[in-house]
Amino acid sequence: MHGIVATIVTAVAMFAATDMDDAVVLVVLNVASRASGAPKRWEIWAGQFVGIGLLVLVSLLGALGLSTVPVKWVGLLGLIPLLRGIFGLAKLIRGGRVDHPDPPPLARGLASVIAITVANGGDNIALWTAAFRVMGTADAVVTVVVFAICTAVWCLLGQVAITHPRLVEALRQSSRWLVPVVMTILGVYIIGRSGLLAAVL
Repeated sequence: MHGIVATIVTAVAMFAATDMDDAVVLVVLNVASRASGAPKRWEIWAGQFVGIGLLVLVSLLGALGLSTVPVKWVGLLGLIPLLRGIFGLAKLIRGGRVDHPDPPPLARGLASVIAITVANGGDNIALWTAAFRVMGTADAVVTVVVFAICTAVWCLLGQVAITHPRLVEALRQSSRWLVPVVMTILGVYIIGRSGLLAAVL
């Protein structure tokens, strides 16, 4: 039971860390939908699910492609989120800023929402591929289900946020610290789960 809870918590953290910018994108899309009627609400939802689904598929295929590589060496991929998190935190401590993503191009339909979601998913693929590689099959299935639930939650938040400007601002402000912190933790998780440290030490 504790294993499942740990997997769920890790999956939520992975999704939140890699899709914090996507939450802002969803707010912009919903603002555009309310103002001009495009993209339609169902297109935003469907586009998100298809886009995230494609990112998950690419990550799973990437993890399978790494199946010939010993799991312990896959832990080296954990250095990517770890270093990103550390550099992000160092920048904040020094008084710098973590830039917010630029507003996405105005989506006019389902295809463009999918394109925006996939184009915004480079971080997702880098982190998810490494994570799926060090997971067992059961953990991977639970993670995919959690990602689907989180996608629905993200879509709901995107709709609710446009009626609460303070929520939008809180999201933007918290992402400055939340993303690098979670990236650092997930980097440590991937390295630790892979057994790399035990192999080196």
